[in-house]
Amino acid sequence: MQSRVNFAKAAPDAYKAVAALDSYVKGSGIEPRLIHLIKLRASQINGCAYCVDMHTKEARHSGLSQQWINLVCVWRESPHFDERERAVLGWTEALTNVAETRAPDDAYEALKAHFNEEEMTKITVAIGAINVWNRLCVGFRALPPIDAPAMAA
Repeated sequence: MQSRVNFAKAAPDAYKAVAALDSYVKGSGIEPRLIHLIKLRASQINGCAYCVDMHTKEARHSGLSQQWINLVCVWRESPHFDERERAVLGWTEALTNVAETRAPDDAYEALKAHFNEEEMTKITVAIGAINVWNRLCVGFRALPPIDAPAMAA
């Protein structure tokens, strides 16, 4: 696979605008653990190799366990996520697939059970932000860097 366009160079103002939205999300007061969930799950759904790689590494760097990270994609079958995290994951899936799901009431009610309107809005903005990044990276085939191979023990 080859990269199509370096969107950061092609339209620096657009890149800066998306980066500013991402910066807002980071400073919005949403728990970092929840932001990691949002970014990882949306990127998995969207098939964004660049973002899955980046956000997996960021989650590990933040101290989240490899097992926790591995199980994000199968969160419904895993006991590793609490009800708040499950609500965020469900809402992330619903909005990432909004053309199919139409943001169902059950996903909204689960979110509403754990977060106030301000928090729900900020979570929704975080979901929108990673979906913008995913569309840029998938559309223009941003390639994740290749890490040095691990040496066998």
